[in-house]
Amino acid sequence: MTAPRSSTPRKVLGRLSLPERTYVADALRTETVGGVLLLAAAVTALIWANIPALHDSYESLSHFHFGPAALGLHLSVAHWAADGLLAVFFFVAGIELKRELVAGDLRDPKAAALPVAAALCGMAVPALVYTLTNLTGNGSLGGWAVPTATDIAFALAVLAVIGTSLPSALRAFLLTLAVVDDLFAILIIAVFFTGSIDFAALGGAVVGLAVFWLLLRKGVRGWYVYVPLALVIWGLMYNSGIHATIAGVAMGLMLRCHRREGEAHSPGEQVEHLVRPLSAGLAVPLFALFSAGVVVSGGALGDVFTKPETLGVVLGLVVGKAVGIFGGTWLTARFTRASLSEDLAWADVAAVATLAGIGFTVSLLIGELAFDGDAVLTDEVKAAVLTGSLIAATLATVLLKVRNAKYRRLCEAEERDDDADGIPDVYEEDDPAYHLRMAAIYENKAAEHRRIAEEKAAERRAVAQVPGGAGDEDGRPA
Repeated sequence: MTAPRSSTPRKVLGRLSLPERTYVADALRTETVGGVLLLAAAVTALIWANIPALHDSYESLSHFHFGPAALGLHLSVAHWAADGLLAVFFFVAGIELKRELVAGDLRDPKAAALPVAAALCGMAVPALVYTLTNLTGNGSLGGWAVPTATDIAFALAVLAVIGTSLPSALRAFLLTLAVVDDLFAILIIAVFFTGSIDFAALGGAVVGLAVFWLLLRKGVRGWYVYVPLALVIWGLMYNSGIHATIAGVAMGLMLRCHRREGEAHSPGEQVEHLVRPLSAGLAVPLFALFSAGVVVSGGALGDVFTKPETLGVVLGLVVGKAVGIFGGTWLTARFTRASLSEDLAWADVAAVATLAGIGFTVSLLIGELAFDGDAVLTDEVKAAVLTGSLIAATLATVLLKVRNAKYRRLCEAEERDDDADGIPDVYEEDDPAYHLRMAAIYENKAAEHRRIAEEKAAERRAVAQVPGGAGDEDGRPA
């Protein structure tokens, strides 16, 4: 006889498992610090580029070329930041994606459906908004992909600055959205922004990746083996005509991210732990420093809202992202008969969807690729990315602040550890040993209070018995 199917609906944005919560907390802690550095770098770039006395030095440094010309790598500083340093960022993104697929929430198709659908809708709707805006205004359709990406570091920096206590489930949802976002952004770059291909260089890169994979499978260890090989693969990928960041994500996806017996951490987790600070703390902020330095004036800001290309980017980030992610989440919950966690409301999903409209790093990169050869329009699109991200951040701040008292209570409940065993109590409610520990703790507290009560009663009796003592027959002060 077939067992009856459970009628309990699956929870949307429910509590994370303890291992997933620990991983998310560690990852977001690094990204938050990196996000603050990213904000500082972006502000520095804007100030540097807009002070007349310093503008020329910014341009000179950004366009200063160095590197071996014989290897096709005589690049500008800005180019090195976009193609070189961002390869480190995408390497970490590749590891994150691999871990999510084999050990995280994305390994379960049912659990993966929500963030994947939300991320896809959160990319499709902004692209549609951009396209419709430019069809209406007779603008260029080349920038359709610019507003599709979410910048997790920038979003977390906003959370750090405004001091909101976002629950771990919403933070994990935001992180997973960004991981899926990065995957599809990589595919967009590879498919739509690759011109002529040098098949000899591409073949060399593929051979290098095969060697990289074989060394990993053989268990070869040592950074002195992998770092030089990674540089060769990156150089060949760059010269092939395919964006060099693809090499980074390909190598990240090759790392093993599941733990074997006796392993505290998988190789992928160990490498990610080492490289993530380099990505968040150096690579992304330096890219921002040499990409966000656009000249901003009253006229330029006005043009952002009048030109179809720039208006499409702003509307895509602010409106398209929020509508796409919220709509994708609601539709997934609706058609899978899942229910939202009782601790949260749809207003919380709307706030996170608005926060995801911060599209900084990858949006700037795609903007450079989409309008390559048109320096004026490239700078205008960058200004639009900055403007749209700022508007999205402001709106999200208002929405999150309204719910912050609720978030604070949820976070306190998540962190509570009354038995002091290092594991939050909410994860031990089904463990009999936990309740026995709590019973012992309360019994000890009760015994201590009884002892104190007896001592105080004895003191009062002693005061009452002293001749001329100030007290009544019950030993209480007169």
